[in-house]
Amino acid sequence: MKIGINMSISEESPDVAETAEQLEQLGFESFWLPEHVLVPVTTTSRYAGSADGSIPERMAHMIDPFIGLAMASARTQNLKLGTAVCLIPERNPLLLSKEIATLDQLSGGRFILGVGAGWLREESEILGGDFPHRWTQAKEAVLAMKELWTKDEAEFHGKYYDFPAVRSFPKPAQKPHPPVYLGGQADNIFKRVVAWADGWMPTGRVSPEEVKEGRRTLDDLASEMGRDPKSIEITAFGLAADSVVLERYEEAGADRVIIRAAAFDGDENLLSINEIADRVLS
Repeated sequence: MKIGINMSISEESPDVAETAEQLEQLGFESFWLPEHVLVPVTTTSRYAGSADGSIPERMAHMIDPFIGLAMASARTQNLKLGTAVCLIPERNPLLLSKEIATLDQLSGGRFILGVGAGWLREESEILGGDFPHRWTQAKEAVLAMKELWTKDEAEFHGKYYDFPAVRSFPKPAQKPHPPVYLGGQADNIFKRVVAWADGWMPTGRVSPEEVKEGRRTLDDLASEMGRDPKSIEITAFGLAADSVVLERYEEAGADRVIIRAAAFDGDENLLSINEIADRVLS
């Protein structure tokens, strides 16, 4: 099974390129960065990861994942580079498609697009997201980017994004385009994955049993739609560095697991990448 590492990198973290180089040397398969462009000072949204719903300060300090992954690509040869996750409704797909194609081209085809629709309403709306319909908006953005990635002259006409025929290069190194994985466990996630994505990214809140059931559902839907079930991967992220637990996810049908690691020595409640490597790669 493929094992990756996810980190929240900030201005206090060690050099992201050196971290990526260390991950590759230790034997990890992939490196994943999250995204929050900003955190509004006043919000009514609640964060599920804290007991009182408060939003951690670190979320306002996350580096841009694409710049971080570009630095990581310069110091590595084989390490896969992914977003876990990119908040698609907050980005213009014309610009984002260029960033992704450039990163994939310069890294030699190592990028994976992990897609999220966001949970922080105020952030999404400030950046142009239609929060109640954010997955519909995310779908449009991904479909628009696929047109840009795969056609010399691309156009798109939708509700959220509408542009005439344009030329945009470079194209991604991966053909037809980098893999697109949908994060979370929202309603209709399996239908969305089969219809317009390449994989599912459940969080650690989804049990191995639920992953197993999700694998069956994906296989059934893919067969119904005439798609090869093996073309759809499952990447479980946000897991603990416990080899027994990871084995259960693998048995349930996960193709990859992503473990959240400390971004600097002394990071509370998280293990360093060396400690994780000792636990799961030995």
